[in-house]
Amino acid sequence: MAFIVLNKEKLKHNYDFLNKMFKKHNIEWAVVSKMLCGNKIFLKELIDLGVKQICDSRVSNLKAIKEINSKIETIYIKPPAKRSIKSIIKYADISINTEFATIKLLNEEAKKMNKVHKIMIMIEMGELREGVMWDEFIDFYESVFNLSNIEVVGIGTNLSCLYGVLPNQDKLIQLSLYEQLIEAKFNKNIPYVSGGSSVTIPLIFKGLLPRSINHFRVGETLYLGTDVYNDSTIRNMEYNVFQLFVEIIELSEKPMIPDGEMGTNVEGIEYDFDDADMGKSSCRAILDIGLLDVEEKHIQPKDSNIEIAGSSSDMIVLDLGKNPKNYKVGDLVEFSLDYLGTLSVLNSQYIEKKVF
Repeated sequence: MAFIVLNKEKLKHNYDFLNKMFKKHNIEWAVVSKMLCGNKIFLKELIDLGVKQICDSRVSNLKAIKEINSKIETIYIKPPAKRSIKSIIKYADISINTEFATIKLLNEEAKKMNKVHKIMIMIEMGELREGVMWDEFIDFYESVFNLSNIEVVGIGTNLSCLYGVLPNQDKLIQLSLYEQLIEAKFNKNIPYVSGGSSVTIPLIFKGLLPRSINHFRVGETLYLGTDVYNDSTIRNMEYNVFQLFVEIIELSEKPMIPDGEMGTNVEGIEYDFDDADMGKSSCRAILDIGLLDVEEKHIQPKDSNIEIAGSSSDMIVLDLGKNPKNYKVGDLVEFSLDYLGTLSVLNSQYIEKKVF
């Protein structure tokens, strides 16, 4: 069997670290929970930290959050699909938007439910993912302000997630100027300038974040301690809030080179082996996890003596060399995970989830 463990003390350490930093700079922040994939055990641990705002990109996950604590302010963080409008009004206090036709539908549904739905409007700042183009945003805002059951509470942008366009002081100053222009032209107060995600945090450390950026949406750095901007770990943060443990289901000494005519494997990969390994053998362990759960490139054995030899849909094969630590069938092998590895494992229904 395989299971993933959330270390709640390390999670709390990272949360307290970020919360203290954001408070020092008068920044409000929302925790992005999509990595937790709606798991109520993990969501409860998150909520128990004192989180006030939680973002997610799945309505079902927002529903799970509301079922745990209806007072948590929830944010739906991608442009809504039309088929999800009713659920978004029901379970999301705020949604991120870029399409006026969609906002009109949100307005109509909010009327039916006798609610005022809050929205943040995203501006395109170069990443070419979601966002209203800069030359259209004045007319866009004017149209939205005329809707009776919609309240605009923020302007925001997304960077780094698609093409890796990094945030910088100039881009965030520009975002702030857009907000000031909207407030001045329409005599409206826009509470949030949401220019921050995990990748923007290093700008705070360098003193490069404009003061008007007052809202962040943070997931990866909370769970992995990641300095996304520099592809490293932030000093004094925990990088292994999540740990993966997988059971060995077979262990044998086998040749290092396959025998037979070679084609491609299940991933379409054609392997090339070193002739110097011909006739040599090593101890190979098969693990109870595979590509259905996670790609091998996103996990790393904690034991430096272990190498991943390959993987198939339901099994990963390890090369233990001479097996200096005397692993046996039934033993657990521990792995650390990167962002996509953690996301994949947490999304797998076949991996048990535990809190330690």
